[in-house]
Amino acid sequence: MASPKTIEIVKATVPVLEEHGTAITTVFYQNMFEEHPELLDIFNETNQKLGRQQTALATTVLAAAKHLENLAILLPQVTQISHKHRALQILPEHYPIVGKHLLGAIKEVLGEAANDDIIDAWTEAYDEIADVFIQLEKNMYEQEMWEGFAPFKVVEKTAAATDIAAFTVVPVNNNAKNSQDIDLSKLNLTAGQYITVKTDPKDSDHLALRHYSLYSADTDKGIQFAVRRDNRNAHYGLVSNYLHDEVEVGDTILLSAPAGDFALNQDLVQQNDIPLVLMSAGVGVTPILSMLEAQVIANPERPIIWVYACQNEEHHAFDAKVDKILETAANVNKNIFYFDAGQILDERYLATLPEPADIYVCGSMPFMESMIDGLMKLNHGVDNVHYEPFGPKMSLELA
Repeated sequence: MASPKTIEIVKATVPVLEEHGTAITTVFYQNMFEEHPELLDIFNETNQKLGRQQTALATTVLAAAKHLENLAILLPQVTQISHKHRALQILPEHYPIVGKHLLGAIKEVLGEAANDDIIDAWTEAYDEIADVFIQLEKNMYEQEMWEGFAPFKVVEKTAAATDIAAFTVVPVNNNAKNSQDIDLSKLNLTAGQYITVKTDPKDSDHLALRHYSLYSADTDKGIQFAVRRDNRNAHYGLVSNYLHDEVEVGDTILLSAPAGDFALNQDLVQQNDIPLVLMSAGVGVTPILSMLEAQVIANPERPIIWVYACQNEEHHAFDAKVDKILETAANVNKNIFYFDAGQILDERYLATLPEPADIYVCGSMPFMESMIDGLMKLNHGVDNVHYEPFGPKMSLELA
């Protein structure tokens, strides 16, 4: 644990971090990538451009500063981030690099205000925080279903919606001495998890890694995940377009083992007195669909409220698959919102949800912000609302 003096100094910097946090993390990323351009192979360039990664890191640093004397209180957030780190294969040797440039950015942004006492305190604090991540991720690496990025062959590619491709892949096992053979029948996937795809798009000077959610935890046919073509708001999704346009059945892609802690509360799966609310928008349906499938298999009697929003019928993902699963459930309340038809999913609908309820939400960052804010205003407790945004999760956390 950090020394009392360090805790006192670091906590005293909280107001400064609240004012300059994003500026510090922006300088941090600029300097780190300039000295270590190879790290651009790991970090999501889109999140960098949109400022999401900077906001998420600033929020994380601020939360750590506020709770340095009791970092255990941040364990849920640290666990979520560590799952991403393990999926991206971030290793202990990366942490000193991050520490060097984070401390350098603090000094650069704050100038003379960052005196030696503050830098020394933050050096000790960072080492303490980094050790928490390293130890947690060590356990995750020990439990991962396979090491690093393994080759998988695409055996099926279908259109789940006009802008969403669904992939099924199976491991490429060549029985070579130094290769690892992966047995699909022995993989224990959890509904809500994601895989990470490692690509080398021709339109980029760097490798590109992206997380994509499983739309089913069933591995009978292979590992199943979905990808939305990301071309909205003048943005060109490097990896999503590559997977849509270049990768076909028979091709090989590299995946790291499934990760993530967005999962059904198993204490409630067999209970029928607290309804399950599954709420998503667009491609956010993928982990929610896997949860629906898992719930109905485990206990089809539990009341289910299905809520889905998208642009229009053409963008309605997995509609036939969802309907087929819902037909096997005993108590279903299905709600579809098409934005083009003026059907808006907002607080007026959220106010109709029962209390208590076990709520799971997934979608874009704006969708997540709107839904979480609305649910909190309606007094749905933080322990009852579970979510997975498609972006850095800590950018939605209240530190």
